[in-house]
Amino acid sequence: MRNPFNNPARSLTMRELPSGDQPYEKAERAGIAALSDAELLSVILTSGYKGETALQTAQKALVMTGGIAGIFNASAKELQSIPGIGRVKSLRILAALELGQRAVAARQVQTLPSASTADRVLAVIEPKMRYLAREEFHIILLDAQKRILRTICISKGGLTGTVIQPRDIFREAVKNNAAAMILAHNHPSGDASPSAIDIESTERFIKIGRMMGIPVLDHIIVGAESSISMKRQGYM
Repeated sequence: MRNPFNNPARSLTMRELPSGDQPYEKAERAGIAALSDAELLSVILTSGYKGETALQTAQKALVMTGGIAGIFNASAKELQSIPGIGRVKSLRILAALELGQRAVAARQVQTLPSASTADRVLAVIEPKMRYLAREEFHIILLDAQKRILRTICISKGGLTGTVIQPRDIFREAVKNNAAAMILAHNHPSGDASPSAIDIESTERFIKIGRMMGIPVLDHIIVGAESSISMKRQGYM
């Protein structure tokens, strides 16, 4: 019988690893949390590249991106620049990361049945925004009972800021029949303290919201270690 490992150009699947080396078996034996970052990524990839195992391809991907945080912040195009990760595998990775974020947010919201609107919003957006490498500006649209309708990314910027146009914010609010909204953005620097521009722009959005009958209830800033509510801090 031909040995599949003798063909150096052939991608090796997880099933072709010796049984003791398979992340699948390790997960069944010790639990999924026992897997390393590379092993978890290899389960998503399922196969390697040109003679590599899926685990070797996963290890290489982590080195090239700077670890799991780099994988989290990578776009599909950036992932596809890694040898062995094409369109389908890059989308598998992004889908797994998104599913994990949604699960964390849903679980946190469920544990806050009597929490304030700001706490509920924090539970939803912190997993999405805390580790972003670049600044993003999101709006959280609320119904008349202050329940979350949708969370929408309005703008993606650079390392130090992003440009926000009021028309982009309120267009989405009107389109989705929102009764109110909460603003949110992250500080990639890690410090959640509001800048002078944050304070000035928030005041402008509040005034426009009043004129349009769609009040801006809060502005949340997400940092690396903590987040703040500008309303609770007395800026609104």
